[in-house]
Amino acid sequence: MALYATAASVLAGVESRRGSIKGLVYASSFQNVKQLYALVCETQRYSSVLDAVITSAGLLRAEKKLRPHLAKVLVYELLLGKGFKGGSGGRWKPLLDRHQARLKAELARLKVHRGVSKNEDLLQVESKPGPASQVPRFVRVNTLKTCCDDAVDYFKRQGFSYQGRASSLEDLRALKGKCFLLDPLLPELLVFPAQTDLHDHPLYQAGHLILQDKPRACSACQASCLPAVLLAPPPGSHVIDACAAPGNKTSHLAALLKNQGKIFAFDLDAGRLASMATLLARAGVSCCELAEEDFLAISPSDQRYRQRLVYSTCSLCQEENEDVVRDALQHNSGTFRLVPVLPSWPHRGLGTFPGAECCLRASPETTLTGGFFVAVLERVEVPSSVPRAEAPAPPPEAAPRRKRRRRAAAPGAPPRTEQEGKP
Repeated sequence: MALYATAASVLAGVESRRGSIKGLVYASSFQNVKQLYALVCETQRYSSVLDAVITSAGLLRAEKKLRPHLAKVLVYELLLGKGFKGGSGGRWKPLLDRHQARLKAELARLKVHRGVSKNEDLLQVESKPGPASQVPRFVRVNTLKTCCDDAVDYFKRQGFSYQGRASSLEDLRALKGKCFLLDPLLPELLVFPAQTDLHDHPLYQAGHLILQDKPRACSACQASCLPAVLLAPPPGSHVIDACAAPGNKTSHLAALLKNQGKIFAFDLDAGRLASMATLLARAGVSCCELAEEDFLAISPSDQRYRQRLVYSTCSLCQEENEDVVRDALQHNSGTFRLVPVLPSWPHRGLGTFPGAECCLRASPETTLTGGFFVAVLERVEVPSSVPRAEAPAPPPEAAPRRKRRRRAAAPGAPPRTEQEGKP
């Protein structure tokens, strides 16, 4: 039924901060706005409960083609909503029927585990302060417009107490009042106590600070800074941002490039690209070329996209993370390898395939950040012992003249790719 697919699309849009529930519902052109709005609101309200039930029941592992947001909407309707009556479930009803007993059993088990008897009581348990509510506020200093020392001095003049670079997660947990720290791992990242709101701060309004606020305001900034940092493009590189909007990571890439080189930013949503253009202009980005185009439609043999790939999602689902990386490596056997990164990072990839520990995971419980996943894949180089003349020739699609021009624009800097998986 179109209702469930549309609700899943709206839910995904809200979680990726493309708009509010109300705005996305009205933009969907779905005829029964009231019905759609109610379904999305209730599904979001029970989001963590549904995640727990779906994971415990193994629904996404059993149904590979079922996407997480649609699964959440369907399971809400089955267990907590009106249920599938008559033909309301459409082609999804037989699928849910196959898993109905297991899903209901997992919901019942969750109630027992949390000591409640009613569905509504699960929300009261969820409303208690948890790890996510204690996540510090991470704020990136935009080095295209200022430097970290100047930003620190500005906050100190406003009465904030600067505590220097943090040495551990315990330092971050202990932050209170008007104190702030420098992140222990990532440069140009300031850390403030939980609940600190900087959206109206003059430095943010002027583009000197970047609040990479997905999925919660500022809470995932540290984790969402990882893709650009791990890609580590030197100035002059050519970088692909495959799912670029809203543009926070794109602006981070531009800062690392010092606006020298080129960022090719792809996104299919024209509205999001327009908002992204505004954000990039405020951040002082001048090396980015926006494209309303599907990144998957371009030629993977293009010389611009051949070196390093960072795959990241704002999700903790194995199906969207380790399973995607494993399949990519299997389908491109011998072409790419996983790169071990940040050995001191405490939360690694799930051990579902050899080498998965090279991937990084982030969560409120383990890293004091929002939920995130990052994997760095690098094209296997031709052995240095092989003379250049014997190295494989570039594919026919790569025009020699264009290739020479790009090398001249970025001497010695390999093109790199940053791809973010959509949550």
